[in-house]
Amino acid sequence: MPDLRSSCSFALAALLLACRPAAAPAPPHASSATRSEPQAAATTVIVVRHGEKAADDPRDPSLSPAGEARARALAGLLAQAGVTHLFATEFRRTQATLGPLASATGREVAVVPAADGGALLAAIRALPAGSVAVVAGHSNTVPGLVDALGGAARGAVAGPAGPQLPDDAFDRLFVLVVPSAPGAPASTLELRYESTAPPATPLTAP
Repeated sequence: MPDLRSSCSFALAALLLACRPAAAPAPPHASSATRSEPQAAATTVIVVRHGEKAADDPRDPSLSPAGEARARALAGLLAQAGVTHLFATEFRRTQATLGPLASATGREVAVVPAADGGALLAAIRALPAGSVAVVAGHSNTVPGLVDALGGAARGAVAGPAGPQLPDDAFDRLFVLVVPSAPGAPASTLELRYESTAPPATPLTAP
C-alpha cells in the first residue's frame, strides 16, 4: 500500500514547482529593461483545519493525542516547503496544530481572531510575492477562506453560519496558488494527510 504521507509530499512539491512563474517571452520590440524585468511570484496559501480535539475544555479544548500526532505529521509534510508565514486563531487547538511546524521552520504563529475573516484575508493578501503561508482554521472557517482566495472546498456541508467541513474531517489540506495579478484565478489542490496516533497503553493484568 503506498505511503499516503509520501504521496502528499510529492503532490505538494509538484504543485509548488509547476506553479512557479515562468519568464514570459518579451514582445519583439521590447526594450532590454523590459525584457529583464522579473515576473512577480505567486503566493502559496496552505489551509488546514486544526487537529482532533481533546475533551478537557468545551470552549477552548486542547489537542487530543490523535490531534498532536496530526500536528507532527503536518510539520513533517511541510517542514521543507519553504514556509514563510503561519496563521492561527486565538484558540489553543489551532495554535497547537501549527506548533511543531513553527518549531521546525523557526517561524512565529500570527494570531488572528477566528471571527475576523476579513482581517485574515487582508493579512494574506498583504504578504510579499512568493510567500508560502500556512493557515490553521476551524471547520466553519476553512471553506470560507478557501473560497475567498479563489478556490473551492469540495465536500463541505451546510452549517449554521454557512458551508463548513464535516465534524469528523481533520485530514484535509488545501493548497492555493494565488497569482500576483489582480483578478487572476487561483490554482487549488486538495490533499489528505494522515496521522498516526500513539499506541494505546496496554492494560495490565490485575
